[in-house]
Amino acid sequence: MDKTYLRRHFFKNIAWLSAGAVATSIVPNNASAQPSSPAECEAGAIAAAGTDVQRRYIKTPTGYFMVLRMGDNVFEQLTKFANAENIPAASVSAIGFGHATFGYWHASKKAFDAKTFHNVEMGSIVGSVAWHEGKPSIHLHGVAGDSNFNAYGGHLLDLEVGTGSMEITLNVHQKRLERAIDACIGANVLGI
Repeated sequence: MDKTYLRRHFFKNIAWLSAGAVATSIVPNNASAQPSSPAECEAGAIAAAGTDVQRRYIKTPTGYFMVLRMGDNVFEQLTKFANAENIPAASVSAIGFGHATFGYWHASKKAFDAKTFHNVEMGSIVGSVAWHEGKPSIHLHGVAGDSNFNAYGGHLLDLEVGTGSMEITLNVHQKRLERAIDACIGANVLGI
């Protein structure tokens, strides 16, 4: 991270923790009150950060590490990332909070039954990034838990980051991998 980004967030956070005149003089737009909800906090961080909030990933020795924030759609961000970095293929692992839509594949119907769970903690997400007809193809499975410690899991059809963040590790593979429809099962299958 660059120093300007860190400095801006340091002072923004100090302002929210401070009271009275100090907070009023540091927080953008003279907002002196501490955010009352995680959504307000995130909205304030986005407004204060400007374009810096778009910095979502860093390069690592084995690939990339990405941090997504509240409201980000995981599939959209991974697709943008794969296009921007021209990723040949990657293995994905992640954790975080979200609103997850799981699907159960019915081979006889060649369709998913879907169910959405809100405000869950994604205890594990695994999957891959490959290509299909010239576009990134993101395939994720996961396990989520709710506040009652119930667990849900399966194929992820959609995933939006909830309160907090989502940390994603991408191990990049050198060979470009493609998906194609397997006529026998009617689903996209990864080819090696």
